[in-house]
Amino acid sequence: MNNRIMICTGGRLGEWVRPYIRPGDRLVGADRGALFLVQHGYTPDLALGDFDSVTPEELELIRSVSRETITYDPIDKDYTDTELAFRYALEQSPAEIRMLGALGSRFDHSLANVHLLKLAIDQGIPASITDEHNTISLAVEGTTELHQSEYSHISLLPLSEEVTGITLRGFVYPLHEATLRIGQSLGISNILAEPAGTLTVRTGTLLVIQSKD
Repeated sequence: MNNRIMICTGGRLGEWVRPYIRPGDRLVGADRGALFLVQHGYTPDLALGDFDSVTPEELELIRSVSRETITYDPIDKDYTDTELAFRYALEQSPAEIRMLGALGSRFDHSLANVHLLKLAIDQGIPASITDEHNTISLAVEGTTELHQSEYSHISLLPLSEEVTGITLRGFVYPLHEATLRIGQSLGISNILAEPAGTLTVRTGTLLVIQSKD
């Protein structure tokens, strides 16, 4: 049984989204992300947000198609629409959470959405952000397996102040028990030398950014 939640939010969206949505996914639309789902033939299981980026007519369309709609006052709320959707997803204890449209022209929102991944990894729930050029996830203590894909470059950046014991196997540029600190670019633009490679972390939280031009 598929127990994955896909959150579609209001950043960059397009036809590239379609291959990532699979039958059985639970679809959550945050604000304009809900409108995107509805306009592209999907039925959101939940649409939520203050909906300040859609017209009243578009909100009525979202309400009519979505299985459930929750609206929030744009002033009297502590979280962004994306964080509201993400926290809802965490409460469902899914096998995985993936965010689409979580990157866009507003860098503050994009960075805040990346930080949301920490909430999931703290609960042991795999989570990622995907757009047409990147897929972003986190690695913490332990070993993660990475596979060759359309995202040819793999960059590692510390999310915590320091990440220690970083070991890469199966990469063009291997590392052994390396330490990365905020302000270093040592981990940028690595490439897998084999179909699969491993990333091991001893302490800290590491951003894993798989990219293509």
